[in-house]
Amino acid sequence: MSGLRKFVIFLAVLVVAIPASCAGVVYSKLKTMQIDGNFDMLASNEYKYDNEITNILLVGSDARPGETVSRSDSMMILTVDNKHKNLKLTSFGRDTYVNIPGHGFQKLTHAYAYGKEKLLIETIEQNFKLDIQNYAKVDFFSFIDIVDAVGGIEVEITDPEIVEMNKFIYECYQWDKKSNKDPIRYMKKTGVQSLTGYQALAFARIRHNDGTMERDDRQRQVIEAIITKVSKMSVTRYPKLLNSVLPYVQTNMDPGSIMALGKEVLGIGDLHLNTMQFPLHPENEIRLPESGYVIPFEQYEVPLLHGFIFDNKKPTKEDIESASNKWKESGEESQYSSDPEYSSVSY
Repeated sequence: MSGLRKFVIFLAVLVVAIPASCAGVVYSKLKTMQIDGNFDMLASNEYKYDNEITNILLVGSDARPGETVSRSDSMMILTVDNKHKNLKLTSFGRDTYVNIPGHGFQKLTHAYAYGKEKLLIETIEQNFKLDIQNYAKVDFFSFIDIVDAVGGIEVEITDPEIVEMNKFIYECYQWDKKSNKDPIRYMKKTGVQSLTGYQALAFARIRHNDGTMERDDRQRQVIEAIITKVSKMSVTRYPKLLNSVLPYVQTNMDPGSIMALGKEVLGIGDLHLNTMQFPLHPENEIRLPESGYVIPFEQYEVPLLHGFIFDNKKPTKEDIESASNKWKESGEESQYSSDPEYSSVSY
């Protein structure tokens, strides 16, 4: 299944977009969220941190109804940057080849299946040298309900995408449990199209024409489309919107913290999301004997990730090439040198 992460971002932006006159309603609605009180798992560590910058790990689960074990389909960091006055979104490829504590080198998405949020956060902190203090998880079915709650979204669909998208339409339609839903509608036209919830889910699930990173691009299209719709909505529709999303959200942030976060973003003023993908070389995807296709990264990429999150500097192609060359010239070993499966692959 494709990323539900977009709706946690939507939640943060939703709180921001609501005028102060509605704050009481918003606060009371936020109290209905699933609050995870296990705060000790997010204890501060020695990794990168800045008190003017708030990083929230956004997790989208790929669980279907009745499943007790699932992987994290989507993993992103939403950065509320009060130092540089902007919002940033960093996508981590689900197939990123990382060292999962207690499990060795595997795909990043497997960390959630092994140890839920706690192990996923620990994996991200140790591999990417970040101090994660906040997280929010959104379940699978929120995708359909939230898109419908904002009245649908508009995205541009290409010829190859429409073919793949229609393969998922029926399944996604069956997951829409609303009793008053319209008859199923397959996509017939390319270009900018208005999508319902199940259609948007089908669009976000497309993967066969390209790769994981291209799918992430489609997910970001959906994020931005939702933000656009929310920013133009009548305030009278916000309570219904909150009712649609909050039952699906689990977070360690209490209502007061979320309201405070909303005020921070209001101070920034610009809802535009600056985006970055990690690893920096998704085109270097390789196939391992047991793990399948994975996306490796080396430690020289981590400071460039920090530069984007903390210093507001998105690495250029030249920056990446320069860092790569310096790393090679230093003679430093690959972080995967101790992994037999990775070492068995010849290049």
